[in-house]
Amino acid sequence: MMGGIGDLVNAFPSISHLARDHRVDMATGPDPYLALVREHPAVSRVYIPRSIWPALKERLVGIIEELKMGDPVDFTNFMGAVIDDRSFKKISGYLDDARQNAKILTGGVASGKDGYFIRPTLVETTDPGYRLLCEEIFGPVVTAHVYDDAKWDETLRIIDTTSPYALTGAVFANDRRAVREAMMALRNAAGNFYVNDKPTGAVVGQQPFGGARGSGTNDKAGSKLNLVRWISARSIKETFAPPLDYRYPFMSEA
Repeated sequence: MMGGIGDLVNAFPSISHLARDHRVDMATGPDPYLALVREHPAVSRVYIPRSIWPALKERLVGIIEELKMGDPVDFTNFMGAVIDDRSFKKISGYLDDARQNAKILTGGVASGKDGYFIRPTLVETTDPGYRLLCEEIFGPVVTAHVYDDAKWDETLRIIDTTSPYALTGAVFANDRRAVREAMMALRNAAGNFYVNDKPTGAVVGQQPFGGARGSGTNDKAGSKLNLVRWISARSIKETFAPPLDYRYPFMSEA
């Protein structure tokens, strides 16, 4: 599962329980849309094994269609509008592309009548190189790519090379071998990597945060590692036992 700037949710085929597992529901359902209107790490692309997709898709569509939008002053609303007209038009353009070149499972409605409101949208594509999987949308749009169960290794390689960003990511699996494989294969694809959890919610000061590639220099804000970015390292050497001769021991005659 990759989000705002290169976030992913990737499910391993052996986790057949995902057909009934609400961890992925919450990571792919409401969370991306709540976070996508306000933060970078929210999920924007998901990779799901074909064997569990039908049941998972049905639940996700149901959850997403329940999400209530409106004025954020009303706390009964789950999410509000996108930030401005520029963002509204940009995201609307992606929705137009999805209608022509992919399949919109739910959402896809952009209404600017009473604000810059865009319904939470779930897109499905058969093309692993589709632009909504590659580009930063920064809006309530999640794109799913369904892969063949036997192509786990190939899918990891696709995920690693699809997006120029590398902020956060997550893998859902019961098989610890699969978790290790994903952690290694995607070590450069996500600066913050989550196991069986949504790739959002990092709090500066509690969880070091940052990514590389197009997401930055992986400075890990909230960590002492970040301090290195604000200093200029200097090495100092002082000698207390200076050499007394220029000749090395091996230069003497035997």
